Amino acid sequence: MADSSPSSLIEFKQVRFAYPGSAGERVILDDVTLSVPRGKVTALMGASGGGKTTVLRLIGGQQRADSGEVLFDGKDVGSLVQAELYAARRRMGMLFQFGALFTDLSVFDNVAFPLREHTTLSEDLVRDIVLMKLNAVGLRGARDLMPSEVSGGMARRVALARAIVLDPELIMYDEPFAGLDPISLGTAAQLIRQLNDTLGITSIVVSHDLEETFLIADKVIILANGGIAAQGTPDEVRHSSDPLVHQFVNALSEGPVQFHYPGPDVAADFGKPSAAAHDAELTQ
Repeated sequence: MADSSPSSLIEFKQVRFAYPGSAGERVILDDVTLSVPRGKVTALMGASGGGKTTVLRLIGGQQRADSGEVLFDGKDVGSLVQAELYAARRRMGMLFQFGALFTDLSVFDNVAFPLREHTTLSEDLVRDIVLMKLNAVGLRGARDLMPSEVSGGMARRVALARAIVLDPELIMYDEPFAGLDPISLGTAAQLIRQLNDTLGITSIVVSHDLEETFLIADKVIILANGGIAAQGTPDEVRHSSDPLVHQFVNALSEGPVQFHYPGPDVAADFGKPSAAAHDAELTQ
């Protein structure tokens, strides 16, 4: 087993992963090597379908790499047995896209769920921890509300409280800003940065929101075409000379990412008009 760099909590070493399909396998990651520094906010970005969520699944062990190593604190996630994998997952927090709250549980019980599931703490201690975490995201007063009674932005903050309730070393955010109004979006971004620094954790943020993500990230990794198109500080990535990265960070419609999905030539699909039809058109 390879040793992980002390400065990196997550390392991918020559990772390859593909999804099977009826037309052959679809390669998502091809010989990818990257690192996520400890105690920092790392943004994982790129066009849709580029492998960002797949990276999170590989870290959490929901998927296993076809080859290469996915190291979490020096241990290859793909080689862990079930008990070891569950132990590793308890050191991770996850904020799912749109929150993924349990709709039949109150705000309090949603946040308490991981504590009740993974610990033997007394209910009094569970109560204190839950209220502290809710207070950290500004929602201690919403403890008795149901998910249907809170806004989208509030639901995302409840989910964040749940993600940090076990005091994880790593928090993964899958599109934390999707569907939020500007106020809620700014609040969510500020919380990610503040919690990362206050708790001394490591954060991975998958997002398409360039402005807010570049403001809070220490490191940005752009995935494209099965590999890494660019990585570095937000400023370094913003000034990358790579055509695809330039198109992405400037939201350009023209560039390596084309509007039309690759397919047969138009003439081949619709057929060329016959000579008689062409002559008829000219005489009309």
